[in-house]
Amino acid sequence: METILVQSGGAALFLIGTVLLGRRVRRTADMREAQRTSRISHLLFWGCLLGPGLVGIIHPGLQHYDELLGLTPLPYRSAAFVLGLLLLSAGIGLMFASTRALSQMGQGSAAFFLTEQVVIRGVYLRTRNPMSLGFYMACVGVGLLAGSLAVTLGALLVITPVHLFNLKYFEERELELRFGQSYRDYRRQTPFLIPRSLGGAETQS
Repeated sequence: METILVQSGGAALFLIGTVLLGRRVRRTADMREAQRTSRISHLLFWGCLLGPGLVGIIHPGLQHYDELLGLTPLPYRSAAFVLGLLLLSAGIGLMFASTRALSQMGQGSAAFFLTEQVVIRGVYLRTRNPMSLGFYMACVGVGLLAGSLAVTLGALLVITPVHLFNLKYFEERELELRFGQSYRDYRRQTPFLIPRSLGGAETQS
């Protein structure tokens, strides 16, 4: 139960941090400030969302969340396992493709080594946030693989909306400050999260 409390507190801290950082970049329209707050946001993500989640894999263990919270495990375990495996595999693949694109075309990474230019090729041609989409898919996939209702709902109802708020309230403003018109053009032309169709991407390019 202690781990669940830490995870809940971490999600709350990440949310509060997002609000504070979002207000900060709105008050100070400065590229250096945007870079500084972006690194702080990444630190909050690793320390408040990802870190506690990874700890939960070991203690209490993914299969024990339902028992601790008095929930019934997911039904249709075989189907949930297959769907979870597909989501996890696709999510990891999307995160890998995103990291590769950021490194090769943006001269940066997904964490503290910030990109130096807007990446508009590869998976970023179809959605502005492929890394985040892959992360959400992987989190839900892990819950389904474990057959845990609590982990699956936690991914869908806590991790995903809290992180989406960070993207909309903080990261979009921070990227606009760092990249200016090039990011505004990219944001206007490319979907926020759900990828456009392959045909639509080819037409746009």
